Amino acid sequence: MTVVLAVHAHPDDIEHLAAGTLAVLAAKCHRIVIATLTAGECGSDATDLSATGAIRKAEASRAAALIGADYRCADLPDLGVFNDDPSRRAVTELIRWAKAEVVITAAPADYHPDQHARRLMVGVVRDACFAASVPNYRTGSAQALAAIPHLYFMDPIGGRDREGRPVVAEFGADVAAGFALKQQMLAAHESQAAWVARQHGIADHLASMETWTRRRGADFGVATAEGFRQYRHQPYPRTPALQDLLGEALLTP
Repeated sequence: MTVVLAVHAHPDDIEHLAAGTLAVLAAKCHRIVIATLTAGECGSDATDLSATGAIRKAEASRAAALIGADYRCADLPDLGVFNDDPSRRAVTELIRWAKAEVVITAAPADYHPDQHARRLMVGVVRDACFAASVPNYRTGSAQALAAIPHLYFMDPIGGRDREGRPVVAEFGADVAAGFALKQQMLAAHESQAAWVARQHGIADHLASMETWTRRRGADFGVATAEGFRQYRHQPYPRTPALQDLLGEALLTP
């Protein structure tokens, strides 16, 4: 059994981009942990920060439970994630708590208007993976890991960077076996249907997710897929951990 930690900025981000893969891995009896850096407490115009955060964390927990995964929030402020020491220590503690062997996080490049914040988030997660195995970098009660986890990036939203250029996936996961669960997991984020329509101009976020997952599938010649890239810079692990875990679900260009 391998521990796979998927971490993104807000509840429902992972459901859009990697939940099918997580469902496939959960079915193979790997331990899945879903984490968000924030509770997404700015994601509503109907409830205040505290109520919105509580609602969204409850939705994230229900979504994770659909594949037997644990959910945890680092409780950094929504729209206030920076690559600074307090944020890095919080994320390092989260990685240590999960005992993560594989970490999947957001893409460094994204079309999204808060791309700069997402780039900072990616930097925090990348640096926290390194710090997680440094015993003298003290965080909370969790012990330092024995080694730096394998690090992977999900697709950016829509598969494009801020300039509209396509981001090519290094490999993909055939998520046909997990697609129904992916749909159910995203549907668990009930509070976001109206918010995404208002703030992002997406009338049906479930349909938008399906369109993208099928488009990525077409890139690999299957019905539905999710794309990934591995971070291999020294001293991060270079062996194909996630690829090996996927087994027959692995897709290569």
